[in-house]
Amino acid sequence: MAQEPDNGRNGHAIETEQLWRVYRSGVQEVSALRGVDLQIKFGSFITLKGRSGSGKTTLLNCIGGLDRPTSGVVNVFGRNLMELSEDQLTHWRRKQVGFVFQAFGLLPMLSAYENVELMARIAGVRSKERRERTMHCLDLVGLQKQAQHRPYEMSGGQQQRVGIARALVNNPQLILADEPTGELDSTTAREILALFRSIVDEENMTLLVASHDALLDAYVDRVLELKDGQIVDIH
Repeated sequence: MAQEPDNGRNGHAIETEQLWRVYRSGVQEVSALRGVDLQIKFGSFITLKGRSGSGKTTLLNCIGGLDRPTSGVVNVFGRNLMELSEDQLTHWRRKQVGFVFQAFGLLPMLSAYENVELMARIAGVRSKERRERTMHCLDLVGLQKQAQHRPYEMSGGQQQRVGIARALVNNPQLILADEPTGELDSTTAREILALFRSIVDEENMTLLVASHDALLDAYVDRVLELKDGQIVDIH
């Protein structure tokens, strides 16, 4: 594995090397990640599979800069996240990474438009560009007509589409999704996964999903199986 990725010239969006995450509670230690070596190409749709406690969410959080590995290397788009300060990580996340969560995480008193636009406002995007980008993302997920609806006026699938639009609004290179279909029925889940597939293909983004959902296998480029903090199979 390359020691110093060169911002994509090697074709990899994500590289980890001997990635460990050890949680300590008093004298006890729990190794959530145990020496993970990983390479993911630009423009790939990848799912992390495994039972609860296998390390899926921890790996996702380390790649997204939400958690600090205990040791090892995490390179994302040529940046070694281990070398970034907390302020630098925050700035990097706002520009480079979009997050999609199982529980949607929408602000209930804001409209779909306002929930998406807020992320661009936080990132300092100018007003005109912010409006255009927000409407583009809502259109991309098929919700332009529901732009003024609040979460309680939308179905679970529509709420997740708002969450995806929110993740896309700052035009990130990487989308990280943690159990994004966990609250959806199978028909709606398929719609969301087809939407993810089209976003990867049309927007040239890299998408990494942690999930138990077997439906993902039909949509992704690769499945990475985790067990006890290690990748045990790739197919």
